[in-house]
Amino acid sequence: MNVATVLRERFLAPYAGYTREQFRRDALAGLNVMTVAFPLSMAFAIASGVKPEQGLFTAIIGGGIIAALGGSRVQIGGPTGAFVIITYSVLQAYGLNGLFLCTMMAGAMLCVMGLSKMGSIIRFIPYPVSRAFTKGIAVLILSSQIKNFFGLNVEKMPVDFVGKIQVLAANLGGIHWPTVALGVGSVALMGLWPKRWSRFVPGTMAGLIVATVVVAVLGLHDRWQIATIGEFSGSLPVLHLPGADWATIKDLVQPAFTIALLVAMQALLCAVVTDGLLDERHDSNRELVGQGVANLVGPLFGCIPVTGAVARSVMNVRSGARTPVAGLTHSFLLLVVVLAAAPLVSHVPLATLSAVLVVAAYRMVSWKQFLRLPRWPFSDSSVFLATFALTVLTNLTLAVEVGVVLAALLMVKRISETTKITAVDEATETEGSQHSLVGKEVPKGVLIFRVFGAFFFGVVDKLDDELKRAKQEPEILILRVRKVLAMDATGLQALEDLHYKLKAKGKHLILSAPHTQPLAVMINSGFIERLGEENVCAHIGAALDRAREILGLPPVKEAVNTPESLLAEKQQLEAARRELTEAVERASQILSKPGENNPPAAGNKP
Repeated sequence: MNVATVLRERFLAPYAGYTREQFRRDALAGLNVMTVAFPLSMAFAIASGVKPEQGLFTAIIGGGIIAALGGSRVQIGGPTGAFVIITYSVLQAYGLNGLFLCTMMAGAMLCVMGLSKMGSIIRFIPYPVSRAFTKGIAVLILSSQIKNFFGLNVEKMPVDFVGKIQVLAANLGGIHWPTVALGVGSVALMGLWPKRWSRFVPGTMAGLIVATVVVAVLGLHDRWQIATIGEFSGSLPVLHLPGADWATIKDLVQPAFTIALLVAMQALLCAVVTDGLLDERHDSNRELVGQGVANLVGPLFGCIPVTGAVARSVMNVRSGARTPVAGLTHSFLLLVVVLAAAPLVSHVPLATLSAVLVVAAYRMVSWKQFLRLPRWPFSDSSVFLATFALTVLTNLTLAVEVGVVLAALLMVKRISETTKITAVDEATETEGSQHSLVGKEVPKGVLIFRVFGAFFFGVVDKLDDELKRAKQEPEILILRVRKVLAMDATGLQALEDLHYKLKAKGKHLILSAPHTQPLAVMINSGFIERLGEENVCAHIGAALDRAREILGLPPVKEAVNTPESLLAEKQQLEAARRELTEAVERASQILSKPGENNPPAAGNKP
């Protein structure tokens, strides 16, 4: 298959059977999404500390690239609330040049993730961690709007949440009430805008238009000192390569990784949501590459970080979009509006843009989530609260790093909880056929453990505990690992240590029925060679034969299955089945008659 065929399959497949009717639907969907993206892009840009036109061109350039190259047909790209805090922090610390460089580094990381096929791994970040990020960012967005929403005359707002609250507390006397009234009125209009009208004009766009017209017509900027955007450049951005030096690059690695991880998480979440609406499946690795290219190219034209926007993408689908044409139309129409309406944009009041973000942040947070925490497992609730607190009270980079570590620890905990190691004999056997101990003689001095689940570092302590609980030093230890599907380096080291301990005491270790992946790990590491291939057996019968050989015992003669013996075994099984059925029926009868046959509850005297 040549390159041209691959490109044709990847980029032209969405347009197979494309019709004029579908083009009409895609175009209308792009128009609807544009009306939402316009106010949000400006609001997120101003909250990030850059010019409003930079947010718009982020949606135009980045959104267009994501639509064209991404792995989801209907994803809408643009600036989102997830990057407001990290963008503002990088801008304050390293300047505009540093922000562009950091964004490009994040884009390169995303491309590497996609080309390394890490798309499916990113989606495994646990729900408590991803939700805590979202809710923490929403709180930070609300705090970032304190200055413009209250009309405070503050030169520069602190980056951290606590600092912003302190500024508000210190400047309560400087609140500009006409600005507050405009902001509250804008929030009310956006929040109470009828849903049936939103199909034609979204509430955010309606609030923006009404507030802008009122401020411009009544001259509120001069009369009541209502702050507006002011100077707005509607010209096209020019290509500019950000400067770089090694010291700055090293300092930007951490925030770049934070941006890359947030882009990946939000873009893939957005793709999963739209997949559910369309009953399709996106290409997660291609999506990461598309997001990476968008964040590599965008900063060359003054753009801030870009990713998939869930709300805009959902609106895109519900408006009839089915192909990337809708996303490209959204970007093109934004460009037309920017070039045509530049003089009007300068009259947009900052309080109304703050109201746009207040409404967006409120919708990002389902406050009922906090009420559900007591019903979650304690570990999940703890991870959620820790990640949320770090996101709000420290910086987002630290919160992401700790959140990822907590996610890994949570996954290890879950895996270790599913792994069981138990001693087994004929009385506790649950296996069937040749893997069963039923009818087999276990020689004296042989101890058998059955391992179920993944053999990771979380099971090392369990193995030691079971050996101590056995209260005996077996001459031969047989590990039945038929149901161990995965093994890591620490699990392998646990086997190595166990083998050496037994070998030092003149004891032996035998493995029964290892699975493909664990066996490959043990072979590649040389452990099988050190253990001895003769001590790796295909099933428990062969392992017992090997144990008898080591102990110098004669082999057990295999029982011959005669028709009479098979009939007797069948009758025994049938009798056991009848007894079990009768026991279940008796238990059901007792449970269905409370108060008649039930014994008194614990602690209640008859």
